[in-house]
Amino acid sequence: MFVSLILVAAGRGLRAGGDVPKQLVDLGGKTMLQRSVAACDAHPAVDEIVVVLPAEFIADAADLVGPTRAACRVVAGGARRQDSVRAGFAAVSDAATIVLVHDGARPFVSRAVIDRVIAAAVESGAAVPAVPVPDTVKRVAVDGGGAARRRVVETIPREDVWLAQTPQGFRRGTLAAAIEAGAARAEATDEARLVEWMGREVQVVDGDSKNIKVTTAEDVRQAKSHWGAAARAGTGYDLHQLVPGRPLVLAGVVVPGALGPMGHSDGDVVCHALTDAILGAAGAGDIGQLFPNTDPQWKDAPGLDLLARALAVVRASGWSVVNVDVTVILEQPKLVPHLPAVRANLATALGVAMDAVSVKGKTNEGMDAVGRGEAIAAHAVALLAGGRS
Repeated sequence: MFVSLILVAAGRGLRAGGDVPKQLVDLGGKTMLQRSVAACDAHPAVDEIVVVLPAEFIADAADLVGPTRAACRVVAGGARRQDSVRAGFAAVSDAATIVLVHDGARPFVSRAVIDRVIAAAVESGAAVPAVPVPDTVKRVAVDGGGAARRRVVETIPREDVWLAQTPQGFRRGTLAAAIEAGAARAEATDEARLVEWMGREVQVVDGDSKNIKVTTAEDVRQAKSHWGAAARAGTGYDLHQLVPGRPLVLAGVVVPGALGPMGHSDGDVVCHALTDAILGAAGAGDIGQLFPNTDPQWKDAPGLDLLARALAVVRASGWSVVNVDVTVILEQPKLVPHLPAVRANLATALGVAMDAVSVKGKTNEGMDAVGRGEAIAAHAVALLAGGRS
């Protein structure tokens, strides 16, 4: 399966107000466009991203989009949304079997939502994430005259009404046919509508109430507060004795060598130090409190698993990872060849872009137990943003 994602950001964002286009609004050091790209790029199943921008942005596209893990290309959009999606689809790789379409103004999309959309698109051909409405829904008519007068026509059962989100997912052939079918039709506000016009089924999966589309000035203010108002840093440290017969694992990457860390779990110093840094930043305890070495369920537990569990605790309190920096101290073997894979695994686990993850290898110049090759250690720093107000 090859997954392509079209990120539509070709509008002008007029309803958001302000002096710059909505997609270029700064959200804690990155633009909304870059935040949305990074959220999609962090998903390991996304193989390529096609960003659709206004024509006048194309010359500066590399700087506007920022670095990505997945292959990325940028194209100019059209007058209507379906015109922009058509332009993006034309640039999708021939290898693509599943195509996702995401709004550039939804920077809060989660890995779980993308997982559900991909699975449903594979199964049904077309899928849309959606959330049920919490309030009573009224159909309203507006009467003419000197002063517009609104009146209730009917009450619609709210269990029948869902709010559609993105990314929406499609088998390649389904989206191709929908784009052609909708070319001459009135403007469609989402791609699921194009499929509906063909009379085909669109499967609905659970969306996420946090996956909002930043549309109004108030939405922009809330998005800025998420990334800019509250930030906390935490530090972590881990050290393990090196012994024969144990694998040396760093963020899930097995580094060939004669020695590995002794420990109750897998001794992954990168994940252990980073877990403590993230928990510390959120004021959520430490790795020993959450995963004590007296509990047999954590025997040989992968460090990436412990990191994911700690991250879930932190996210439940409203925090998200902005960036992390890890230093591994080890005499032998050399870590440089393995660091790209370590960074990639951490970026995926944390749900951030590659450029938000730094991992460095150092030695202790022959000093102390680490310098003598008897131990491995790691220091980590994590920056979180958000939190509950």
